[in-house]
Amino acid sequence: MTRRRRGPSRRMRQPVMPREDQRGPSAATARPASGPEIARTVLVVAGVDTGGGAGIAADLATIVAYRHHGAPVVASITAQNTVGIQAVYDLPGEFVARQIESVVTDIEVHAVKIGMLGTARAVEMVASQIEKHELPNVVLDPVLRATTGAPLLEKAGIAAMKSVLLPRVLVVTPNMDEAAALSGVDVDDIESMKEAARRIHALGPRHVVVTGGHLASRAIDVLYDGARFAVYDATRIASSGTHGIGCTFATAVACQLARGDAVEDAVGGAKRYVMRAVSAPPVRTGKGAGPLNHLVSPF
Repeated sequence: MTRRRRGPSRRMRQPVMPREDQRGPSAATARPASGPEIARTVLVVAGVDTGGGAGIAADLATIVAYRHHGAPVVASITAQNTVGIQAVYDLPGEFVARQIESVVTDIEVHAVKIGMLGTARAVEMVASQIEKHELPNVVLDPVLRATTGAPLLEKAGIAAMKSVLLPRVLVVTPNMDEAAALSGVDVDDIESMKEAARRIHALGPRHVVVTGGHLASRAIDVLYDGARFAVYDATRIASSGTHGIGCTFATAVACQLARGDAVEDAVGGAKRYVMRAVSAPPVRTGKGAGPLNHLVSPF
């Protein structure tokens, strides 16, 4: 869950949403979101970060910021702090499915966010539950490795993700390294981000967002829907509070979708929320990178 993200820059400005010639609608055109009176439930299937910065902790903090209700399903448990992951315990895939079944047979779910799954069996069981219950607005953050390079999804799990899970999701949000692993393309600039998005889209998801936190001076995300690209451009922000940024972005997309926003607007709104959370005073925790400040308003 701990993954390398945006690099240093001392200047910050609001994201420049897609221009007309980039064929992507601006997040500024999203319908106004007013907060508490729009209560939705977002189902989260992910791992536990004992340091509280990423995974389900970041997911639930984001959902609360959006004034929604989070239903957490645990797939993996990490022994983790701000400097790294010391151990991982993956729950049996059947128990992951049992948790999902318990939630969705009682509570109406408006969106689903999937993060760290750990094993191929968990991937298969989650895909099966999505199909069985026709779960809506599924957003996948394909967590493959930690920042240190330690695998967070077994090799067979990556194959299962490509074959049975990606065809069942509405939006997948890989960072550049994850996009490279899923597409087989070396991803290091906007053009290779677009090519990776094309190849990942061919695996079945309806929308692909390749997040460009590893680019030099810009934070550029590329959205592809199978027909057109939208490019979301912003200056990278210098902050020590970046742990869990990928989890937060994907969950914010799910929250926006739960509210009824179109995918293009959901991505723009999620990017705006993440930028606010990163630029706010960081949360001081341990010796390493701290979490985003989720207390900022998405609205």
